[in-house]
Amino acid sequence: MIELLRDVGLLDLIDIGVVAVLAWVGLRLVRRTRARPAMLGLATLFGIYLVARQFGLGLTAAIFQAFFAVLVLVIVVVFQDDLRRIFEQVGAWVSRRRVEEVTGAGPIEVLVSAIEQLAAKRTGALVVVPGREPIDRHVEGGIELDGRISEPLLLSLFDDSSPGHDGAVVLSGDRVSRFALHLPLSADRDQLVGVGTRHAAALGLSERTDALCVVVSEERGTISIASGGRLREVGRPRALAIELRRHRRPPREPQGRGWLQPRFRDALLAVGIAAGLWVVQVPGSVVTEAEVEAPVIVEKLPEEFRLEAIEPKTVTVRLTGRRRDLVLARQGQVEVRVDALLARLGRRSFSVSPELVAHPDGLEVTSVQPSRVKISIGSAEPGAPAKDG
Repeated sequence: MIELLRDVGLLDLIDIGVVAVLAWVGLRLVRRTRARPAMLGLATLFGIYLVARQFGLGLTAAIFQAFFAVLVLVIVVVFQDDLRRIFEQVGAWVSRRRVEEVTGAGPIEVLVSAIEQLAAKRTGALVVVPGREPIDRHVEGGIELDGRISEPLLLSLFDDSSPGHDGAVVLSGDRVSRFALHLPLSADRDQLVGVGTRHAAALGLSERTDALCVVVSEERGTISIASGGRLREVGRPRALAIELRRHRRPPREPQGRGWLQPRFRDALLAVGIAAGLWVVQVPGSVVTEAEVEAPVIVEKLPEEFRLEAIEPKTVTVRLTGRRRDLVLARQGQVEVRVDALLARLGRRSFSVSPELVAHPDGLEVTSVQPSRVKISIGSAEPGAPAKDG
């Protein structure tokens, strides 16, 4: 690994940086979707696949490769809503389109007061407070209004005699931009037990955008909010005001210290992902050459002799192969084995050919220098003189 890092240049750093930024953006977006557990599981499987490729586990890598080829279609079908939401968020960032947020305490207090009155009278209502993401492509119908928020206006829009009382009212800043709007319905039956169409519409829009939807039930007179794909009842008007202010100025993520901060952890993880992919895909797969100092090992020396010396003790072996395999070769997996059986016939000099070099699979020996080694041997009997070639 150290040898690989030594070869990193400016373009490689730029390459890693770009991938790290993309990985960081992906991590931040995935954290905001309901597919986060599934994505973490897929990331774990992909990590196993990379490890299998790194260590040459051909069968395991082939199985995972076939699995991921089919998985692409499965992900598109199963997580199409989450993927669409992610792409929409990216588009919103790039185009910098921002829907004006609710500002000031005045509009919030007016809205809370109107909702409280509607709940007391058990008059159904549905109010949409957009976030930073556009909602236009998810809604249908509606009548343009662009009127300043006031209690009489909101109460009249949801009055039973109003032609648009069954639709939703959309706020923009301190104004009512549209009313009688139709929202997409949610299919989450677990959260929609015992509630009506207004709640399904509020939940449906919150699943697709970052909007906050306020719902008043005409059957029970309760107030509920839908946000981030979650529907929950709000017990008091004060709690509703808190939620509206929180939506106007989204809370910061839970902060830790140093590397415990979520954004910092995501940044480190993104850099790790980019560096790992770079090691596996870029330098690790490039075919190159390297020279390795390999020790000379004498084998099959007749029992009547003992080895006194080897000259030289190491030889230079030039290898060709993938860079990651060469890194392993530099860690002591290459050696030259000399068959000394002919020492009984007086041979003391042996030729060193590429065939005598033991090395990891996937590498090829192109040359060995020097091409001959000499040994000094003596009699296995104590006190016998040494014999040189």
